[in-house]
Amino acid sequence: MDRSFLDWPFLEDRHRVLAEGLEDWAAGALPVDHGDVDGACRGLVRALGDGGWLAHSGGEALDVRALCLIRETLARHDGLADFAFAMQGLGMGAVTLFGSGPQRAWLERTRAGQAISGFALTEPASGSDVARLATTARRDGDGWVLDGEKTYISNGGIADVYVIVARTGEGEGARGLSAFLLQAETPGLEVVGRIDVMAPHPLAHLRLTGVRLPGEALIGQPGQGFRIAMTVLDHFRPTVGAAALGFARRALDEALARVRSRRIHGAPMAELQMVQGHLADMALKIDAAALLIYRAAWAKDHGAPRITREAAMAKLYATEVAQEVIDQAVQLHGGDGVRTGSVVESLYREIRALRIYEGASDVQRVVIARSILEGA
Repeated sequence: MDRSFLDWPFLEDRHRVLAEGLEDWAAGALPVDHGDVDGACRGLVRALGDGGWLAHSGGEALDVRALCLIRETLARHDGLADFAFAMQGLGMGAVTLFGSGPQRAWLERTRAGQAISGFALTEPASGSDVARLATTARRDGDGWVLDGEKTYISNGGIADVYVIVARTGEGEGARGLSAFLLQAETPGLEVVGRIDVMAPHPLAHLRLTGVRLPGEALIGQPGQGFRIAMTVLDHFRPTVGAAALGFARRALDEALARVRSRRIHGAPMAELQMVQGHLADMALKIDAAALLIYRAAWAKDHGAPRITREAAMAKLYATEVAQEVIDQAVQLHGGDGVRTGSVVESLYREIRALRIYEGASDVQRVVIARSILEGA
């Protein structure tokens, strides 16, 4: 794989050491058998913890460039490994950035791979419109009682702890939301059903019925839930682009191997100018995506209070062009590209969801446009 991007000025020597070490580990440990998705995710979380890679998923601070490098590398080797790593960080992102001392004790377990985390934000009727969340949290003495439903929750059904965003009513819309830490065994939390998707991941629909939480389960202050959720997404949206970048890099590698070995009219496919044009387009899109991703990550790591525009650009562009790169890799493989179990067929299924979760592509366009208009 082309690793020249590691020399770009966005990255430091410690990032290069991290990337090389993880590459060596992933080459020996991945991919894993996806036959039992729940079991595979549990095993991956343990393995990532034992390898020390989950130490980067949370703690005193988040190194967004490290998160991007890890997700890009894992996605290139195994999409489920990327999922397992990403959810340990996203699930505990609110605790890393806003959690109290007792809440942060969970980070020791998630960083060690001893507990699995989930981030319960999406609801059946609100989707990307977080301000319309309907799940409620009402005060009950010194604690809270939560009622509502969450859907498409990653690690739903296997997580040990969730961050839940619910409406507490301090104001209208986004101003009336708060975030809570919820242990999976809490009475009233029910896994209504599992959700099967084209690239199998643990997803579930959750229902909360009279879930009682102590006062210390509140993360931050009442009414800060929207700010907490958006700050977490600011950190992790560039990493979604990085995962897409990993998929795209693997697709280009597979395409290069194919066109160099496959012969048409007595010569390798790679000698055809049209094929060369496709390869050039794929490489161009990959480098452009990488520049946007590591620009956003660099800005956050260097103290930018918000990178909403940069993160949206990185997530939007990287996921959209990764779909195009992977589609072209399938095309260059011909019939073998759509054969179940082939690498490019698997990548084709893996990439599609990234254009939807953590803010669908059209939502990112709205975010970018509003940023431009506000600055005009």
